[in-house]
Amino acid sequence: MKTAMVLGATGGTGQVIVSELLSRGIEVIAFGRSQSKLDALMVEHDYNSKLTYKLGNIFDYHTIIKAAEDVEVIFQCANVKYQEMKDKLLLLGESVMKAADTLGKKIVIVDGIYVYGHQVAKGDESHPHQPHTKKGKIRVKFEQLIFSPEWKRANSLIVRLPDYYGPTSQNSYLQPTLEGIAANKISIFIGNLKKSREYVYLPDAAKMIVNIALKDDAYGENWNIPGAGLISGKEIIRIARQVTGNRKFVIPLTKNAIRFIGLFDLFMREIIEIMYLTKEGFILSGEKYEKRIGPIPKTSFKKGLEETLKRLRHVE
Repeated sequence: MKTAMVLGATGGTGQVIVSELLSRGIEVIAFGRSQSKLDALMVEHDYNSKLTYKLGNIFDYHTIIKAAEDVEVIFQCANVKYQEMKDKLLLLGESVMKAADTLGKKIVIVDGIYVYGHQVAKGDESHPHQPHTKKGKIRVKFEQLIFSPEWKRANSLIVRLPDYYGPTSQNSYLQPTLEGIAANKISIFIGNLKKSREYVYLPDAAKMIVNIALKDDAYGENWNIPGAGLISGKEIIRIARQVTGNRKFVIPLTKNAIRFIGLFDLFMREIIEIMYLTKEGFILSGEKYEKRIGPIPKTSFKKGLEETLKRLRHVE
């Protein structure tokens, strides 16, 4: 791969994909709709000569086609808000796949684990897709769209991430917790503080995603992107306090608390149905990656949280 385009390049996942591609000497086109955010991305990378950007609308496949004519691989990192998923996710999928199919391009789709529903087996790529939530069912339709036989020339794959964190993270479940601690404020934690769950450090995820994208035989398949292990909210907070010195209270939000807040906040209302993940968790298997790609990058939670909090404190 010598050239690539990243859709949603200024988002949390898009930024780390851009950085990882540039670190390998790959020419990157960052695609997004915000001039100011794309300009900031250029500044972040010191106007790297291998990084350019194109303004465009992810829902208008013509603008994607125009921007991606000369690239080898498209990385689809854009997303829609929870409260807009029902109406917009499939439109997004249709747009990016039309563009990839028209151009005959490889396309890497970054997605999550809602398609699996409750964990009933080992968390590998063959886990049943039996979601019990509205968002999970929409994600199954999204996957079916991506791998539809309608597309004759596009070559796609899907990578699935668990909950994540990292210096570029923007909308993760850990974000309000870490932002509050970094700012020396009282903060919240979504879910049970004692439950150990899987989180992936975004720079690690980016390495794995690009490694997969480089393999011609990886396309046409789902790929899991596991984290470095399991960790509880209490342990995350302990490390974050050690790093920042902030000892202020962290308020755990249970399902009932979020249901109450959801009476006044549409986004929080949408979180309720996927709260099962904060109670049960879902552990992804990396066996397929290890067997066909290689060792899984595993930044320690201590180092990953240090880097994340350093970035958040700098922003503050």
